[in-house]
Amino acid sequence: MTRVAAVDCGTNSIRLLVADLDPATGSFTELDRRMTIVRLGQGVDRTGRLAPEALERTFAACREYAAAIGELGAERVRFVATSASRDAENSADFVAGVRDILGVEPEVITGDQEAQLSFDGATKELTGGDHLAKPYLVVDIGGGSTEFVLGSDAVAAARSVDIGCVRMTERHLTEDGTVVDPPTHDRVAAIRKDIEAALDVAAATVPLTEAATLVGLAGTVTTIAGIALELTAYDSEAIHHSRVTRGQVRAITERLLRSTHEERAAIPVMHPGRVDVIAAGALVLLAVMERTGAHEVVVSEHDILDGIAWSAA
Repeated sequence: MTRVAAVDCGTNSIRLLVADLDPATGSFTELDRRMTIVRLGQGVDRTGRLAPEALERTFAACREYAAAIGELGAERVRFVATSASRDAENSADFVAGVRDILGVEPEVITGDQEAQLSFDGATKELTGGDHLAKPYLVVDIGGGSTEFVLGSDAVAAARSVDIGCVRMTERHLTEDGTVVDPPTHDRVAAIRKDIEAALDVAAATVPLTEAATLVGLAGTVTTIAGIALELTAYDSEAIHHSRVTRGQVRAITERLLRSTHEERAAIPVMHPGRVDVIAAGALVLLAVMERTGAHEVVVSEHDILDGIAWSAA
């Protein structure tokens, strides 16, 4: 049994998982799991650089996580950074700051590596089970990018494309730095056009219509699941492995696109950091379900963070 700490730093959030793992038996005991919205990718699509205030928010979360890792005595720490830090010209500032705080070198991974870790984290407990048909198409909708991974017991094909909820919001749903609420038809159409183009790119590598089960990961998907379940508070146990139909996703997407900031913020399962970007994320999920022909999405709370932990062990 090895005690590991995994950190996943994405475009919108940074997350920590500390767990005792035994790769030989598949034993997994979670000790701490937390998430902080830092919006590291603020403005990266427009400027190509990580904003100073975004870096400071991220470093503040890292200091909090370093304390938790020290208290729990993790033997191994792996820090993985994804889309925003890949795209930024000043990613060296980010790397140096993380190294100073946590004492580990952050790994700015490729989209293909991100896809592999997402698949491992999402399917570790599904592989070998009979309750979900194979192959799986794992779709991880992040802030800056979305990963598509097809496989059964191992990855058969994977592709990362730049259609994350933060990127789409900043590109099409903001004006002078302010989110347009609710968005106009033309703005929504522009997002849909970008998504469809990205799906064409993904489909050139990953046969999107060949999966028997669609597995959805990350905050956009889990939030939509919470709304579909009509939860009065966020409940990860209720959300994990819940199933949301395409019709439910379409209805929720239309509701989010009609809503104002205040109306979205009032949804019980909505994290404050997702209020402005959830509609764009919902459009991505809906387009994926329409393109793949999936009638439902199986929602997983286990994702790239769990994959990072297993890789560290």
